[in-house]
Amino acid sequence: MVKSNIILCIALLFAGAAFAHSGVKNAAVKARMDAMSGIGAEMKVIGQMAKGVTQFDQNAARAAAAAIAKHAAQTPALFEGKEDDPKSEAKVEIWANFEDFKQKSLELENTALGLSTSIANKADLAIAMKSLGASCQSCHKSYRE
Repeated sequence: MVKSNIILCIALLFAGAAFAHSGVKNAAVKARMDAMSGIGAEMKVIGQMAKGVTQFDQNAARAAAAAIAKHAAQTPALFEGKEDDPKSEAKVEIWANFEDFKQKSLELENTALGLSTSIANKADLAIAMKSLGASCQSCHKSYRE
């Protein structure tokens, strides 16, 4: 039940993001949103396997985790400029607490890097979703509208 709720929350979070990204005028904000959507797409790969919608594929799951790590590593640079757009979901607290924001990105990167080499079976996917979801949520809670 808990696993299903985590997966559902993550899916809803990223589904809403796709709609919110239409009409963005600021290229820097669009680049940030695209990167976050990239993380969401990779989370979906892992989530679909965890739910049994798609068959477990160790290589695909590990590749998804590696891609999440890559996006997380790039995230601080995407937010260095205090860019804004009416469609932006970034809170101003990002720039007021930029070191904490960078730390949260690093935590996601490290979590995802670990998973990119440790996912061995379908049971590992629940652990992956829980740890990645917690990392995403900790940042979104503080820094996303």
